[in-house]
Amino acid sequence: MIAARDDGSMKQGAEQQAVVSARGVKVHFGAVKALDGADLSVHAGECIGLVGHNGAGKSTIVNVINGGLSPHEGSIAYEGDDKTHGINAARAHGIRCVFQELSLAPNLTVVENMRVVHRGLSGWNWRRQAASIVRTKLDEIFSGHRIDVMRSVGELSIAERQMVEIAITFCTVGEKPKLVILDEPTSSLDAGLAEQLMTYVRSFVRNGGSVMLISHILGEILSTASRILVMKDGRVVADRAAEDFTAHSLVQAMGSVVKEQDRKRKTTEVASAPALLALPARAGKGLAFTARKGEVIGLAGLAGHGQTDMLLDLHRSLSRNWLPSGQDNIAFVAGDRSLNGTFPLWSILKNLSIASLGDLSRMSIVDRGKEDTLGADWKSRIEIRTPTMGNGILSLSGGNQQKVLFGRALATTAPIVLMDDPMRGVDIGTKQEVYRILNDEAARGRTFIWYSTEMDEIRLCDRAYVFRDGAIVSELTGEDITEDNVLAASFAGEGA
Repeated sequence: MIAARDDGSMKQGAEQQAVVSARGVKVHFGAVKALDGADLSVHAGECIGLVGHNGAGKSTIVNVINGGLSPHEGSIAYEGDDKTHGINAARAHGIRCVFQELSLAPNLTVVENMRVVHRGLSGWNWRRQAASIVRTKLDEIFSGHRIDVMRSVGELSIAERQMVEIAITFCTVGEKPKLVILDEPTSSLDAGLAEQLMTYVRSFVRNGGSVMLISHILGEILSTASRILVMKDGRVVADRAAEDFTAHSLVQAMGSVVKEQDRKRKTTEVASAPALLALPARAGKGLAFTARKGEVIGLAGLAGHGQTDMLLDLHRSLSRNWLPSGQDNIAFVAGDRSLNGTFPLWSILKNLSIASLGDLSRMSIVDRGKEDTLGADWKSRIEIRTPTMGNGILSLSGGNQQKVLFGRALATTAPIVLMDDPMRGVDIGTKQEVYRILNDEAARGRTFIWYSTEMDEIRLCDRAYVFRDGAIVSELTGEDITEDNVLAASFAGEGA
């Protein structure tokens, strides 16, 4: 009798100690089951790694924990309290969240965004107080960041916006955060900034805080999480200590097959291809840029050193901006999908087909049958998770929205495709399928110019240009495209 009571008491005590616990949570959007009986708990002093394919339910469970969504079935409890719900209840219990789709107000300064998030800032000198707090936290997490906290958020790069949102979330104004949910927090950060953040996360957890880390970069999960949860089809299908997983077994638990990525292209074959583009050194500094037919060219280096500017310059120079006719020579996959990628009021199909209207039209009238066929083809090829392509684009998870942008660009006949860090929030299965498509398209003579913050992707390129201070400082080819060589070029001359 005593043993039975102890067992029940221990279970109840464990639930009360959890910073947050979810039991049997179900959420549906029409016919779509976003969560189908999800169970999880997060305790003080642990980092939970949450992984799964796009559409597995990760962002939905985050919104339930954060109080933004109420479960249709099941329960959510904060520190054992399952009576209070909603955003205010979650925040009162120390729950903070950095969303995959960044949520700062672009027309406000960093300091003013601090005031929106931390309502405890008050008094005649709240701006000075807010500036001091957020600047200190930025220095603590991202040393050497150079972000002016008095600037408008809209003036910052996407990487800087991500850094600011992370810092604001970890700031203490009154109560310390108990659980910080990081949804794809390094999606716009280069390797150096990402490692700085992971180092801070480990320190935060060692000091008793809790973190839920959602990332498609499995190395971050394996090196930082103490426990890993795998979601699939709205449920948690695996919950084990991080040390029990390898990258291979983690991918298998998610339901994917690990594929070795190897371009298997002969350097001499690519080098002999005709040149499509030749640009002089940028601002008279560094190396010139060339691109050949059938090449995959990587733009590497630390984030914010001119890679995106290069892509925008190329797009402007090769696009038809006045009385467009025929087909453009260039297609673009945006990295910041919410700012310059998706049309939020349009359907998934319209977002995908907009760049192919020339091929889908006859006498300026769109052939709806061809458009539907195009949508069905790309829905299948890159597994866009939706019951119908007629649904709104915002009905998709962030990663699935990114898939639509891939489909938009790759469905065109443009011989050159520009990609601005396009794998933000995309699951490993889709990444592998996109790599295969890029490889096949390049073999047919299509040229890809690809900025990425992920070194694994730069290694898939035929050549890589390393950027620093707006200029190309190094050109790497084939086997010379390594992380060590990219970092060496990125920091060459420092301290001299």
